[in-house]
Amino acid sequence: MKKMITILIILGVSFTVISAQTLTPKINRTQKSQQLRIHQGVKNGELTRREAHRLENQQKAVQHRKRIAKADGVVTPGERKQIRQEQNRASKNIYLKKHNRIKQ
Repeated sequence: MKKMITILIILGVSFTVISAQTLTPKINRTQKSQQLRIHQGVKNGELTRREAHRLENQQKAVQHRKRIAKADGVVTPGERKQIRQEQNRASKNIYLKKHNRIKQ
């Protein structure tokens, strides 16, 4: 009986971990894309280290919100909407920071 309970617990935990990883695939792709845009901006000189640091902090805030949303194993439509709104603001900030140079 104890073995059966242990097996059920292990299966339940495994399912929770697997499903938590697949709860936000679009959000994950967007986040990876934004990280790449920041890295490329630093690499080609469009972003200063300070600008990149601020943008990275914004990415950390999005990651924190995502972690909180996944904590109970379910990401509600409202939580998903909040995360997407934060990502949209972050995307706009990346664009603005990468294009804030005065052309001569």
